[in-house]
Amino acid sequence: MNAQHDRVPADLAEQAARRTIVPEAHAHASGEEAGHDEHGHDHEHDHDHAFEWQEMVRIAVVAAAAACVGWHVWEPFSAFSLIGVTGLLVGGWPIFKEALENLFAKRMTMELSMSIAIVAAAAISEFFTALVITLFVLVAEVLEGMTVSRGRRAIRDLLDFLPRAVSVRRSGTVAEVNADTLNIGDAVLVNPGGRIPVDGTVIAGHSFVDQARITGESLPLEKTAGAAVFAGSINQSGALEIRAERIGRDTSYGKIIDAVEQAERSRAPVQRLADRLAGYLVYFALGAAVLTYLLTRDVRSTISVVIVAGACGIAAGTPLAILGAIGRAARSGAIIKGGLFLEQLGRVTVVVLDKTGTLTYGRPELRSLIPLEGTDELTLLDAAASAELRSEHPLGKTIVAHAESLGLVVREPQQFGYTPGRGIDAVIDGKQVLVGNRLLMQAHSVPTDISSLHLEASEVFVAKNGKLLGAILIADVIRSESAQAIRAIHAMGIKTILLTGDSLAVARVIAEQSGISEVAAELLPEDKRRRVKELVDQGQIVAMVGDGINDAPALLEANVGVAMGSGTDVARESADVVLLGNDLLRFTETLSVARRTRRIIWTNFVGTIGVDALGIGLAAFGLLNPLLAAFIHVASELTFILNSARLLPSRDRRTAPDLHTA
Repeated sequence: MNAQHDRVPADLAEQAARRTIVPEAHAHASGEEAGHDEHGHDHEHDHDHAFEWQEMVRIAVVAAAAACVGWHVWEPFSAFSLIGVTGLLVGGWPIFKEALENLFAKRMTMELSMSIAIVAAAAISEFFTALVITLFVLVAEVLEGMTVSRGRRAIRDLLDFLPRAVSVRRSGTVAEVNADTLNIGDAVLVNPGGRIPVDGTVIAGHSFVDQARITGESLPLEKTAGAAVFAGSINQSGALEIRAERIGRDTSYGKIIDAVEQAERSRAPVQRLADRLAGYLVYFALGAAVLTYLLTRDVRSTISVVIVAGACGIAAGTPLAILGAIGRAARSGAIIKGGLFLEQLGRVTVVVLDKTGTLTYGRPELRSLIPLEGTDELTLLDAAASAELRSEHPLGKTIVAHAESLGLVVREPQQFGYTPGRGIDAVIDGKQVLVGNRLLMQAHSVPTDISSLHLEASEVFVAKNGKLLGAILIADVIRSESAQAIRAIHAMGIKTILLTGDSLAVARVIAEQSGISEVAAELLPEDKRRRVKELVDQGQIVAMVGDGINDAPALLEANVGVAMGSGTDVARESADVVLLGNDLLRFTETLSVARRTRRIIWTNFVGTIGVDALGIGLAAFGLLNPLLAAFIHVASELTFILNSARLLPSRDRRTAPDLHTA
C-alpha cells in the first residue's frame, strides 16, 4: 500500500562478498549496511521489524480517538471533534505524506485516493468514519509490511549460513580471523559440524561433507586430501584443512546469492502490468466517485466509492509472489536469474532436452564383455586395458578403470599409436593389439562379424595379431530420475523433445527409456540452435535444458535456457535458470512453482478487478456505507497479498536455511 515495495534492498551479493553471517552479524549489517545507500542517505527500514513502536503508538492513538468519538467522550466544540482531528493528524500523517509525494511525482496511488476519502469524511463531520478508515489503512500497511518483509527475509536468509569467524593456519600457527580477511591460498581449518567458508581443495584430513546446498548430492561425500569442497557445505565428521581457492562472492555459494539478488532486482512484464493496472483502478475509482456525486449528490456514497476500490492486492501482491517463487526455487535447487524468466517458465509449452549430462549421467560405463570363442572375458579386458593405458579418450579411460576395479595389473604398452575417430594401435608383449571401432578393424583387415543388440551402447572391438578377440560394450547411464521427471512434465501438458549429437539408435533408446516421443539426433550445435529457433518462431514457449558447450547456442535461442549445475561454465553463463544439482526433478519442481506463481498472480488480477467493480457499483447505489467500504477494501487487499504469500518458502528456525528444502 506504500512505496516501500518499490525500493530495492541492500545488495545481497555484496554482503556475501563482505561478510559471511552469523545472527549477530546479520543484525549488525541490517543496521549499518542495509539502512544507507552508497551516498549515505537513509533508506526506508523495509519493514524488517514491521511492527515498530511508532506504528504501535500511531495505531493506538487512532483506535483510542475512534472510541472516544464513537462514544462522544469529550466534544467541547459542536462544529468539529477535537479528538477526531487530533487522531487524524497523528494517524493520517504517513498516509497524507505519501499521498503528497506521489502527487508531486505525478503518480496516482491508493494513498492519494484514501487521503481524499479521509479528508472528505472529516469535512462532513464523519470523524468516526474517517478515523476507522485511517485505522484500517494503518493496520493493513503493518500486516502488508510484515508479509513483504518475510519475502525479502526469505532471500536474505540465504546469507545466514556461512561462518563469520574462520580458523586459519598462517606461519605455522592457527588463528581465528574474520572471514572478510581471508586470502586466496590460506589454509582454512574446519572442525566436525562446521560450515565450510571457501571453495578450495582439501590439504589434510578425512571427513564426509554434506554439499547438497551446492551440488544437489543427496548423500554426504567422502573427502580426503586433493578433494574439492565448496562454501556452504557442512563438514560432518572429521577435521579438514582446506586451501582457499575462491572466497567471498567468487565462491559457488556467493554466486548463488549473486544470481538470486539480481533476480530480485529484475521486474517481470507481469509486474509492470500490475503497476499499470493499479494506477488505472485508482483513476477508475475517482472517476466513478465524481460520476456518483454528479448523479446522486450523495457525499457518503461518493466517499464509499473512493474507499472501496483497492489496488494494493496486485501492486504489492505481484512482486511478493515473484519474490516468493524465486526464493522457493532457490531453496529447491534452481537459480532463476530474473522475474522475466520466471514468468516465461510459467508459460512453457515445449521442453527441449539434451541427452548427455542431462538425461544421462554423462559418464560412460562398461556394460558387457563379448569375447569370441577361444577367448575369455579377462583376456579380452586385459588386452584392451593395456592398449588403452595411455589413452585420453573417455571410452579408453572407462576400460582401464574397470580393469583396475577388478584387480587386474594393467601393463604398459611398448608402442602406442592413436588414430582420431578410429582407435588405438599398440604393441604389448611384442604383439600388435588393436582397440577401436569397425573402421579401425577394416583398415587392418580384421573381420567384425559381432552383432550387438545393445543399440544404446558404443562397440569397442579388440584384436590381437590380426585376430578378433571380441567386443566391449560401453554406454552412458540414464539418470534414475529422468523418466519420473519426463512424466511430471507431461502431466503439466508440456511437450518434450530430445535433441542430441549422438547417433539415432542411441538417442531412440534413451528417449524410449525416458518417455520422450520426439527425437532428433546427430545434430551439430548450430543444428540444435536452429531447431529451437523453429519452435520459437512457431509460437511455442520453449525451455531448453542442457549442460555442455554445444548446448550454449540453443540455450540462448530458447525463451528460457536451463543449465545443469554440473555443466560447463559456458552453458551456465548462457542459461536463464541454473539447476544447482544434476537432478531433473528440481527442474520439474521449478516449472511447477512458475506455473503456480502465474496462476496466483492472475487470480489476484481477476479478483481485484471483480471486487473493485462490484464494490464501486454497490457503493454508487448507496448500498455500502464508508465503514463497510473500508472493511471490504482492506480485507480484499490482505486476501490477495496473503494469496501471494503462499509462495514464500517456509523457514526452519532450528537451522540455517537449506537451498534444497522448499
